[in-house]
Amino acid sequence: MAIAERQRINTPYSAREKEKALNLWKQPHSTAEFVAHRYHCTIQTLYRWRRQYDGTLLSLYNKSSRPHTPHPNRHTEDEIKHIKDVVRRNPNIGLNELYGKLRLNYAYNRNPASLYRFLRKNGYFEDVRKTKTRYIPKKYDTPLHLGAKWQMDVKEIPWDCATNNIPSDCDFFQYTMLDEASRERFIYPYKEQCADSTVDFVFRACLYFRYKPKIIQTDNGQEFVYLKQVKGDKVHLFEQFCKKHKIEHKTIKPRTPRHNGKVERSHRSDNERFYSWLKFYSFDDLVKQMKAYLERSNDIPMSVLYPRGGRKSDWLTPKQKRAELLWLDYGKKE
Repeated sequence: MAIAERQRINTPYSAREKEKALNLWKQPHSTAEFVAHRYHCTIQTLYRWRRQYDGTLLSLYNKSSRPHTPHPNRHTEDEIKHIKDVVRRNPNIGLNELYGKLRLNYAYNRNPASLYRFLRKNGYFEDVRKTKTRYIPKKYDTPLHLGAKWQMDVKEIPWDCATNNIPSDCDFFQYTMLDEASRERFIYPYKEQCADSTVDFVFRACLYFRYKPKIIQTDNGQEFVYLKQVKGDKVHLFEQFCKKHKIEHKTIKPRTPRHNGKVERSHRSDNERFYSWLKFYSFDDLVKQMKAYLERSNDIPMSVLYPRGGRKSDWLTPKQKRAELLWLDYGKKE
C-alpha cells in the first residue's frame, strides 16, 4: 500500500475534495480508475459520492459514523452499574484494584483493557498518552562584530587516541574558544581541567586572536565558576581574570548545552575529523598535532558563513570571514 493511501485510511475526505474529484471525473477522457488513483480512494467510493451529490456542498458533508445498533459484546447494564458503584465508593481506586474487586465480588470476566477503555471513554481516567511538546528554539542573535562574544568549553580527549607508552592514569582535555561572529576557533590541550588551565588558555586565546572579547560564555563547570557559595566569599580564579581585564563572564542555564551550541557542534566535528584517526605518543606530540589540525579546521568553508550582503551559496572559511569583518569594522587587512 502506498504511503498516501495509508495516510487516508482514517482521515475523512472533506466536501471540497469530494466535489473536486467528481468534477475531475466529468472531464473528457477521465475515467473512474484515474480519479480513484489520483484521490487514493476506491471506485465504489466515487460512485457513492456521485449518488449523494445534488449540486451543493451540503450534500457531500461527512455524516456521523456511529453505528445505529449497539455492539453485541458491549458492557451490560449490570456490569456498568457494578463499575460505577465500586468507583463511587472508592473514588481514588486504581485500575488494578478496581479490576480485582470486580472479579472477586461481581464475577467480572472481561479483559482489563476493556475495563480501561470503558473508564477512559466515560471520563473516569484521563488518557495518559500525552503528546510531548516539541521544543521550539528562540531566535539567537549572532554577533556581527569580532570579539563581541566568545564561547568556551572543555572536551575530554578520547583515551583510544593515546598509545601504549602513555600512563593509563593520565587524562587529557581540549579547551576550545570560538568567536561567534567569524566561527574561528582556538584549541589547546591540557593535562588538568581546572581554573589554572582555564586562565592560561584564555590568555593563549587572546594572543592567538590578537584581541580580547567583550563577553566569554561558558557552562557551569567548576573550571569556570564555583557551583556553591565558597567560605570567605572567595572569588573564582577565572572570575578574577575576567574582572581584571574587563571581560564579562556569562554562564548558560544549567543542563542546557544547546545554549552554547556553536562550540558544542565544533566538538562533534572534532570527533569526526580529528579524533577518529588521531594517535599521539606524548603530550608534546598532542600539542603539535592539535596545532596542525587547528590550522586545517579554520580553513574549512562553512554554510553559515557567507559575505555580508552577498549570496548564501558563497561559503567562506572562518579565516576569510575574520578578514572580511576586520576590513568592514576597522578598515584593516590581515
